[in-house]
Amino acid sequence: MADKKVWLITGASRGLGVQLAKAALAAGHTVVATGRDPQKVEAAVGASAGLLTVKLDITRPEDAEAAVAATVAKFGRVDVLINNAGDFYAGFFEELTPEHFRSQIETLLFGPVNVTRAVLPVMRKQRSGLVVTVSSTAGVVGGTFCSAYAAGKFGVEGWMESLASEVEQFGIKTMLVEPGFFRTDLLTTNSTTFAEPAIEDYAEMTRATVSAWSGMSGKQGGDPAKLAVAVVQLAGSDTPPARFAGGADAVQAFENKAKLLSEQANAHRELSSSLAHDE
Repeated sequence: MADKKVWLITGASRGLGVQLAKAALAAGHTVVATGRDPQKVEAAVGASAGLLTVKLDITRPEDAEAAVAATVAKFGRVDVLINNAGDFYAGFFEELTPEHFRSQIETLLFGPVNVTRAVLPVMRKQRSGLVVTVSSTAGVVGGTFCSAYAAGKFGVEGWMESLASEVEQFGIKTMLVEPGFFRTDLLTTNSTTFAEPAIEDYAEMTRATVSAWSGMSGKQGGDPAKLAVAVVQLAGSDTPPARFAGGADAVQAFENKAKLLSEQANAHRELSSSLAHDE
C-alpha cells in the first residue's frame, strides 16, 4: 500500500482525526475527511487538492452510506477506512445515567459498526482494503471512572478481532490502534461529559476526579501528530499489525494486562482444568 490510496477518516474536525488527515495528505494520499460539520473539518485540516470533506454523523447509518457513496462517486474506491470519531462520558457507573451509558456505546461501538458496514461491500468488490479502528488502552484495561467508555472500547476490540478473520479471505485487513494519553481534545468540554456528583457516597470522589482529569487536558504526554504519522506508516505496510500500542504508556498497559491474565489463568489452574465431563 505504498502507492496513493483513498482514505476515509471519521471525526476529522479536531484532535487525532485532524492529524490523521494531515499525515495521510502529506504522504500523498487522497483523503475524504468527515465530520458533522464539513466546513469545520476543512477549516481544521486545511484546504488541499487531495481533500474532500463530507458530512457524517457516525451514529446515523444513512449518513455512513451517503459518505461512502460520495467517496466512491468521486474517487471510485475506498482503500483505507479510519474509524476515529468518538466522545467520552466519564463518571462512576452509578452516577452515569442510562442515557449517557447507552449514548457512549452508540458512538464508540455502533458508530464504527455503521461506517464499516457501509464500506465493506466496496472493499469486498475491490478484494482489497484496510479497516483501522481507533480504540484505546481503555479497551485493554478497564479503569475507575471509565465504565461506559471502557465498555464501548472493549466492544470494539471484540468486534474487530472477530471481523478480521471474516474479511481476510477478501483481501481486507484490519488494525486496532490503542492510544494511551495523547494531547488531543478528548478531555475538553467539546468531547467529554462528566457525570454530576449525584450520589453522596461518590460525590467527593467525583468532584476530585473531575478536577484532576480536567487539569490533565492539554498536558498529556503523547503527541497526536506523531501517532498519526505512525498510523500512516503502518497502514502502508504489507502486514499491518492486528493491534498497535500507541505510546510508551500503552505498551506498559499491554504488558501489565498480559501479566495479569497469565496470573489469573494460573491462580486456579487445577480447578479450572477439572470441569470436564467424567467419561
